[in-house]
Amino acid sequence: MIELKTPTEIKKMHIAGQFVAQVLSELQGLAEVGVNLLDLEHHVRRRIDERGAESCYWDYAPSFGRGPFRNVVCLSVNDAVLHGLPHDCRLRDGDVLSMDLAVGIDGWVADSAVTVIVGTAAEDDERLVRATRLALEAAIEAAQPGNRLGDVSAAIGAVAGAHGYPVNLEFGGHGLGRTMHEDPHVSNDGRPGRGLVLRPGLTIALEPWFAATTDRIVFDEDGWTIRSADGSRTAHSEHTIAITEDGPLVLTRRDDEPVTA
Repeated sequence: MIELKTPTEIKKMHIAGQFVAQVLSELQGLAEVGVNLLDLEHHVRRRIDERGAESCYWDYAPSFGRGPFRNVVCLSVNDAVLHGLPHDCRLRDGDVLSMDLAVGIDGWVADSAVTVIVGTAAEDDERLVRATRLALEAAIEAAQPGNRLGDVSAAIGAVAGAHGYPVNLEFGGHGLGRTMHEDPHVSNDGRPGRGLVLRPGLTIALEPWFAATTDRIVFDEDGWTIRSADGSRTAHSEHTIAITEDGPLVLTRRDDEPVTA
């Protein structure tokens, strides 16, 4: 079931979105060579407690995974791209780190992700990260009222194809609002002109993620961490948006986002 949100409800989601954006910006500043992933996890825990917010990840137990998730942020390094469990690991020069955060405030949820390169950036990694950001912006631009969900998916797939990156269709974007995962599913590739008509009040998380040389994934033994099947580097960008009469409204936009045009 898809629930269209009222303007007042979208404003409440925007409050959660701005908190998520702020915390991700803080994490980008903290993600330096030598920093332990657990330090980043503990920073997010403190910020959630200070705000009186609620983690969408803690105790999350979907059909995949092994037991309830017992962290408040997903931290995925290099060939890991989704659902990475924070653990005792220090960041090294050149690591590609994807950080994914979903938080609820006063019963309304927002979800966003950003990938950063720690220390010295390899050109191929910069290109990969930039491609996910470009795909995200293309998806946002396509999310106009009256367009269809396939237009959004096709916009992501077109950027991937232009850069030569294969696309995995098992995990993608999703609806959200009162909970982290709601209908509809938003594939990272698709056919324009097909699928759900985008109506004002629809709130969705758009999250293009690419691996450099494969569309296949594997799971770690922890049952959560998703990696590229061939060990190639990965990147992930995500925003929560609302469809409005005036076009897409990004609820998780960060003040420090780079220009991707």
